[in-house]
Amino acid sequence: MMRCGEHLWILCALFISLFPDLSTCSWESMIYVGCTQVKYNPGSPYESSLNSVLASLVNSASLSNYNTFKIPTDDNNDAVSGLYQCRGDLSSSDCHSCVANAISRIGGYCMGTCGGALQLDGCFIKYDNASFVGALDKTVVSRKCGPPSGAGNERDAVLAYLGGGGGGQYFRVGGSGRVQGVVQCEQDLSSGQCDECLSEAIQRLRTECATSPWGDVFLAKCYARYSVSQTQAAATGYARPSSESERDDNDETEKTLALFIGLIAGVTMLIVFISFLGKSLQRKDLRFASISIYRREDFYYSCFKNQLRICGTILELSAWFMAFRSNRWTIL
Repeated sequence: MMRCGEHLWILCALFISLFPDLSTCSWESMIYVGCTQVKYNPGSPYESSLNSVLASLVNSASLSNYNTFKIPTDDNNDAVSGLYQCRGDLSSSDCHSCVANAISRIGGYCMGTCGGALQLDGCFIKYDNASFVGALDKTVVSRKCGPPSGAGNERDAVLAYLGGGGGGQYFRVGGSGRVQGVVQCEQDLSSGQCDECLSEAIQRLRTECATSPWGDVFLAKCYARYSVSQTQAAATGYARPSSESERDDNDETEKTLALFIGLIAGVTMLIVFISFLGKSLQRKDLRFASISIYRREDFYYSCFKNQLRICGTILELSAWFMAFRSNRWTIL
């Protein structure tokens, strides 16, 4: 067997965009996977200990969103350490499903390797024979930013809030206006180590995703993410209820809708009244213009010798408003 000792990691940066396929659970989306270069021999004591560690991770995930295990090998040459952590807002059942999903997938990427790490949107798993539990590691393993557009002061306010949490909070969520953000560090770190790791991740977000509407920075022991898009935030699991600005937009839409409906109803009643009045006056041999309704493009009326083609205008206005309302609600 090739001894699982000093080794290098091969990191496969399997980045995902922050617009995952909503037909799947958001926590299943891949962020990155890394594997060591050194491998163990099939059927070796190391493989047996590794399988025990991975089974322990899955079993524990239904009870807690974080845990670590360390199992020695039968030949006492190596001990296998394993760790998992779920996103702080996942339920026990989702945490268990996420960890089981991650372990089933890492075998395809890191087959026969002494160590491996895999980050999904909803959970993180890692195993290795080298000691890593409790050690601070600020290595950048994944970074992705959206196209430049300008996130404004709201983004900076969210990141400042998330970076100033402290108090042993390993999972923090915050929002300002249309911007939502989330940070998390592994619970094997001390409170001070967590704050140090998050400070590094947040600073990288500020500088490397300065004008992006969304961004991710994953370090080996923590991550920081933010998003301006409400739809994207919901998909990635850190959305808040509708922000005040969105509620204001909805209120304005409803007010506009009520105004146009009232206007159309009022003009319709006026047309009906004029039609009724015209028929009444015709019976008295008074000559007024009649109202004629044909196709939409021929819809008009004339009254008191003034060719006022407002009926056609009303229809055009109605069609415009219905298109406006449809587009508006689609955007929101």
